[in-house]
Amino acid sequence: MTTARPAANDAAYLVVLAISLCHLLNDVMQSLVSAIYPLLQEEFLLEFWQIGLLTFAFQFTASVLQPGIGLYTDKHPLPQSLSFGMGSTLIGLFLLARGESYGWLVAGAVMIGIGSAVFHPEASRVARLASGGRYGLAQSVFQVGGNLGTAIGPLLAAFIVVPLGRPSIVWFSLAALLGMGILWQVGRWYDRYRRSGTGRRGASTPHNLSPIRVRVAVGVLIMLVFSKFVYTSSISSFYTFYVIEKFDLTTQQSQIMLFVFLGAMALGVLLGGPFGDRFGPLTVIWVSILGVLPFTLLLPYANLPVTIVLSVIIGIVISAAFPAILVFVQELMPGRIGLVNGLFFGLAFGLGGISAAILGVVADYKGLTFVYLICSYLPLLGLLTILLPREKEMAAG
Repeated sequence: MTTARPAANDAAYLVVLAISLCHLLNDVMQSLVSAIYPLLQEEFLLEFWQIGLLTFAFQFTASVLQPGIGLYTDKHPLPQSLSFGMGSTLIGLFLLARGESYGWLVAGAVMIGIGSAVFHPEASRVARLASGGRYGLAQSVFQVGGNLGTAIGPLLAAFIVVPLGRPSIVWFSLAALLGMGILWQVGRWYDRYRRSGTGRRGASTPHNLSPIRVRVAVGVLIMLVFSKFVYTSSISSFYTFYVIEKFDLTTQQSQIMLFVFLGAMALGVLLGGPFGDRFGPLTVIWVSILGVLPFTLLLPYANLPVTIVLSVIIGIVISAAFPAILVFVQELMPGRIGLVNGLFFGLAFGLGGISAAILGVVADYKGLTFVYLICSYLPLLGLLTILLPREKEMAAG
């Protein structure tokens, strides 16, 4: 018996790493949608509203479907749905690469959105099941794959798709095929795990919080997700334009600065989960959301060197919150892991897309500096953390 446990644990850790790798592949492919907009605009003579509709088709599909898929799989587990979700992304890539009209491009964006909607809730569930009780670490490892994919995607587009043209997107289908193969094996592990009954013997930790207390806590966590993703959307969507306008940088220099920020976010995600396991997710949420406030307030007034330093600090600190928030809400709703994952990943997608559109309108009228000035106060919503139940309340079962 003593030798079986390490072997099982090793297998579970490999599952978490496999899910993280597939998260990287998934987010590389979905980041191609926005990365190739200049090519699509030139080839199909698109107007900006048509580009916006492409973003809406992807973001809306990905965000709206996720909670429903998570709720369904809570009641009816589908171990191989992960592989089929990646297959939807594969179809979307072919449509983007070979589509001969704007309608096919929209269809491709929708298929990639469906693939993302299927992947995120179930992949996050599998990461939790394979965590061995270290839920924060597993969520961090899973999510950092997505952050790295988001950061790498535009670089791959710049060096492969832009020089070789839109048909070269087909080559990324190899990544989708690799992901399908890995996820098929992950699905087999998930099916064995589910049939063994292991997940029913302690994957959930019940508590005695009242339903009203749970609803208030979930509402607070949604507001914290709002503050995080609206702020990070202001950086990821407009940071390159901001530093070009304010510091007269070249496009290449601005892209490097954006890559540095996205890399800092990936590091923060990786650190947030283990810190949550060590000090509790509530502590990480406090530090991440409210603790970043001094740095966001300074950013609109900083010179170039200080802006670089602040962007790294902000990226690390603010991104540490999401793994902790996800673990916290999973503990609040232990029997609804799929719904929770779908809801909060869906919020992440939806808030990112909607806030980018709204902030773009504000930037047109007031300028990018004003956007960063008003967004700098968003971490004040971290004060709402005081309304969340403490670990002692959560532990009372």
